[in-house]
Formats: sequence, structure tokens, C-alpha cells
Amino acid sequence: MGIIRKTQSLELLLGEFQEDSGAISAKELVKRLSSQMNKTTIYRVLDKLEDDGVLHSFLGKKGIKWYAKCSGCSKSGHIDVHPHFQCLDCGKVDCLDINVTIPKLPNRKVMASQILIQGKCEACCA
Repeated sequence: MGIIRKTQSLELLLGEFQEDSGAISAKELVKRLSSQMNKTTIYRVLDKLEDDGVLHSFLGKKGIKWYAKCSGCSKSGHIDVHPHFQCLDCGKVDCLDINVTIPKLPNRKVMASQILIQGKCEACCA
């Protein structure tokens, strides 16, 4: 985990991602952890974890920021480029294990890309 100090705040926040294999919204993390740390600390630790390649973020429905565990990323860059799926009924958000190739665009340099697929999850379809 690079230069991040193993603080109690860091351990609490990482613990949320051990229990939940999907993505978790920043709003939900603040709600879950507000009794143990303040909102500013939560966002600061999330930013550090993202900078260090431990978590990645993306925007979901209504512009809410979501976080999920990275796979194979490091401080030098995020390599797990993949789409995300958000259920419009229950709100569950998952990383999709699908390879996505971002096309080369003439006269442009792509720095980041996000793909959010919305619909009904397997539980809501049943």
C-alpha cells in the first residue's frame, strides 16, 4: 500500500471493502462510519487509497461517487479499466469483469473513461 500509514481510520475504511465485494458509494461510507470518524477524514482516506491504487472511483446515478477495490493497480496507475453496472431498482453497483477497449481518438489523448451500465440486477430480475 505504498506510503499510506496504517491508521485506525484506514483500517476501518478498508474493512468496509472486505465485507462488501461490490462498490460502495461515498455517501454510504459516510453514513456507515460517521460515528467513528468525520466526513472529511473519510474523503481524505478515500482519496489516498485511490491515489495509491487500492481503490478506484466512478460516478453513478445522480452523480454520486462510488468506490470499489482495485485489481492489479498501483500508485503509478490504474490498469483495471472495466464497466460498472448499477441496478435501477435496488441501487446495487458492481464492477463487471468485462474487457473494454477504449478507442484511440485522432488528435486527442484519452486520460480517463467511465462506462456505467444501468438496468436490473439478477436479484431484481427474479
